[in-house]
Amino acid sequence: MREGILGKKIGMTQFFTDSGKQIPVTVLEAGPCIVLAKKDKKKDGYTAVQIGYEEVPKKRLNRPKRGFLEKHKLPYIKYIREIQPENMEKYEQGKRIVAEDVFSEGDLVDVVGTSKGKGFAGVMKRWNFKGGPATHGSMFHRSPGSIGQAAYPSRVFKGMKMPGRMGGKRVTTRNLEVIEILKEKNIILIKGSVPGAKGSLVFIRKTALS
Repeated sequence: MREGILGKKIGMTQFFTDSGKQIPVTVLEAGPCIVLAKKDKKKDGYTAVQIGYEEVPKKRLNRPKRGFLEKHKLPYIKYIREIQPENMEKYEQGKRIVAEDVFSEGDLVDVVGTSKGKGFAGVMKRWNFKGGPATHGSMFHRSPGSIGQAAYPSRVFKGMKMPGRMGGKRVTTRNLEVIEILKEKNIILIKGSVPGAKGSLVFIRKTALS
C-alpha cells in the first residue's frame, strides 16, 4: 500500500533519447484521482488514504459504494484503492491527485495490473514445457508426461505444473523507470512493458527501493 496512483494502460510506443537511443515505453494514463477518505490509527487501527479513479454514472455502482460517496458529497467513482503516503497532511478529502503530484522523471515504480486471460492452455504454452519428439511414430508430442508415482505416495503432489486456465491474474512488474511525464494529459511514459490489455486498470506505486 505504498504511495501511488490509479490509471489505465493506453498502449506501447517508442521513445528516443537525446543521444538517439530508442527505448520501448508503455503509455499510461495516471489519474486524475480523488481523495475519498483518510484512515485514522485511533479509529481504524492503521493510517491510509482512500483514492478513487474514473467517474461513472450512478447506476453503475452498487448501493454500499453509492451511499458512501453520496454521504461525503463525492462524485460517483468506479475504482477505489488505499495508499500509505509518507506525508498524510497533503491528502485532504476531495482533493484531486495527478501524476506529477506523486512521481518525477527518473523515479523507479512498480506497476500492478491484471494479465491478459488466455483461456485453457496446455503445459507447453502455460509452463514452457519442451514437449516430446515431433517425429513420425511418436505418441508423445505435447503431453505433460508422468505427473505422479506408483504405489507410494500414490497421489499427485500439490503445485504440480499441469494444463489449466492461463493468465487473468494480478501481476506486479517491479523497478520500471519513469521516462517522461506529460503533465497536460496526465500521461506517464514508463520504460518496458506492464501487465494487462489496452484500457485495463493499473496501479502505479513507488517501488520499495525508492
